[in-house]
Amino acid sequence: MTEKTRVAVLYGGRSGEHEVSLRSAASVIRHLDRDRFEVIPVSIDKAGRWQRHDLRRITQTSDESLAIPPESPEVRLAQGTGGRAAVVALDGEPARAEIDVVFPVLHGPLCEDGTLQGLLELTETAYVGSGVMASAVGMDKDVTKRLAGLAGIPIAPYRAFTRRAYERGAISLDDIAATLTLPVFVKPCNMGSSVGIHKVKEWKDLPAALADAFRYDVKVLVEQGIDAREVEVAVLDGDPPFVSVASELNPQPHHDFYSYAAKYLDPEGASVDLPANITPAQMERVRVLALQAFEALECSGMARVDFFLDRQTGDFYLNEINTLPGFTSISMYPQMMEASGVPYPELLTRLVELALERHRTRRGLKRDFEG
Repeated sequence: MTEKTRVAVLYGGRSGEHEVSLRSAASVIRHLDRDRFEVIPVSIDKAGRWQRHDLRRITQTSDESLAIPPESPEVRLAQGTGGRAAVVALDGEPARAEIDVVFPVLHGPLCEDGTLQGLLELTETAYVGSGVMASAVGMDKDVTKRLAGLAGIPIAPYRAFTRRAYERGAISLDDIAATLTLPVFVKPCNMGSSVGIHKVKEWKDLPAALADAFRYDVKVLVEQGIDAREVEVAVLDGDPPFVSVASELNPQPHHDFYSYAAKYLDPEGASVDLPANITPAQMERVRVLALQAFEALECSGMARVDFFLDRQTGDFYLNEINTLPGFTSISMYPQMMEASGVPYPELLTRLVELALERHRTRRGLKRDFEG
C-alpha cells in the first residue's frame, strides 16, 4: 500500500481575516482526499501560538468554522528528513510528526504576505501557493498595481501613501481631490476580505475613512471609484496554467459594495453570476488579463484575480490579486474552478501535487559555487 502524503493544514493567523481562515480551513480539511492524504490540522491563534489538533475531533463536528481549543498542544515547525518538515510539540507530546507539505489556509498580513512563506523556505518545507516575492507583492495593492502597469495591464487611477507621510502633511486632502473624483475607495494596502475599506462619496468623509484604514496598515491607497461591475477569474498553476471562466459579483442594494459583511456575514449579501454575464470577447479578454497578472507577479500554485468592468466603456481594470484566496463553501475560487471542470477535491489534490513538484525542483538547484 502506497504511503499517504502527510499534509499539514495551517490556519488561523494573526490578522483581521482570522475568522475567514477558520471557515476556509474547515472546508479544505473536509474535502482533502483521505485515500491519498493524511491530514494534520495546525492552527496559529491570535497571540501567535502554533497548536496541533486532533483530526478526529474536527471530523466529528459539522461546524463550518474551526474552533481553536486552548488545550491543544503547542508546536513548532522544524526541518525533517529527506526534504520533509516536522511538527514538533514543545512539551514533547505527542510525538514528532514528519510532514510532506504545508497547505496554508490563511489570509491577510503575517499569513499570505510572504512572512509565513519565508519561514517555510527557511525550514525547507514544501507548501501550497506562491513564494515569498509573489506573496508579498500580491498582498500589497500598491506594488501589485505598479507591476501590473509595467506589464501593460490596465489599472484605475489611485494615490498611495504612508501614515507617516500623511501625518506630516506630505499628502493633503486637497492633493487627493485635485487628482481623483468622487466617489473614491479607501483601502489598506496590505489587507484583504474588504477589511478596512470605505466608499467615500463626500470629501468631508475622507479623513475618517483614512483613519480607519490606517488602523489596519501603515500604507493606504485612495482609488478612483468606477461605475463598474466586479468580475473575478481563478488561475491554477501548471504547464500551461489553467484559467477558469469568470464570475461576476452583484452586491445587493443594501450593500454599497462587496464589503466584508456582504462576503461573510450576510448570506444574501451578494448574488453571483457564474459564468459572468459578459460577451464572449469580454470573457476571453478578462481571462487573458488574469493570466498576464498571474505571470507578471510570478505567482505559483493559485490566485484569484479581481477586475472592474467599466459599465460605460467596457474596459477592464485590475483590482487586486489574491495568492491565497478564500476556500469557504461559498468562496469564489473553488466555485469558479468547479464551474470550469475542476471539482473541489481534485483542485486540492492538484494544489498539493504542484507544491511538491515545485519543492522538488527547488531542492534540485545548486546552492554552492564550483569555479
